[in-house]
Amino acid sequence: MVRKLAIFASGSGSNFEAIVQAVQAGRLAGVEVALLVCDKPQAKVLERAERLGIEAFVFQPKEYASKAAFEAEIVAELQKRDVSLVVLAGYMRLVGETLLSAYEGRIINLHPSLLPAFPGKDAIGQALAYGVKITGVTVHLVDAGLDSGPIIAQVPVAVHDNDTAETLAARIHEVEHGLLIEVIGLLVEDRVKLTGRHVQVIS
Repeated sequence: MVRKLAIFASGSGSNFEAIVQAVQAGRLAGVEVALLVCDKPQAKVLERAERLGIEAFVFQPKEYASKAAFEAEIVAELQKRDVSLVVLAGYMRLVGETLLSAYEGRIINLHPSLLPAFPGKDAIGQALAYGVKITGVTVHLVDAGLDSGPIIAQVPVAVHDNDTAETLAARIHEVEHGLLIEVIGLLVEDRVKLTGRHVQVIS
């Protein structure tokens, strides 16, 4: 059975492209990227989607009466395509109750820090400002909070004394691609077990 993914992104879409390329190369067997969901009509990720042959649903939140209204339309688009897993890869909006209730336990998010450290926007800048020696990447299940859901996987990334936001971001992005693809594979194979806040990966 093919498991269909929807990827949500708001920016350049490098992680979106990494996932699509992994699927197209056969490194994520039994997976199809069915849809890109994007809330920024000018985002570069839309160019990537067109080049890679992935359908996109683009919306502008300000055109809707509420978050519930635009999320209801998103849910309809996902269900129309039999999407079973939602991947947030640089999607810069908190997920609301409408989407959460429809896909509870089936939405994951990628965040560029070792949560619970540095949640929210500009996690890389936060880490540099704080002076940490190690930051990293987290993939977690999404709940109603800000980057607060149960953690599936984390990988540390060292912070060098001469790092800038750009150099640290480049090393973090290298880790992000591999970790996100690995976690998608675990979920598709039903190897992720959740007990309370604790995630166990079944070997």
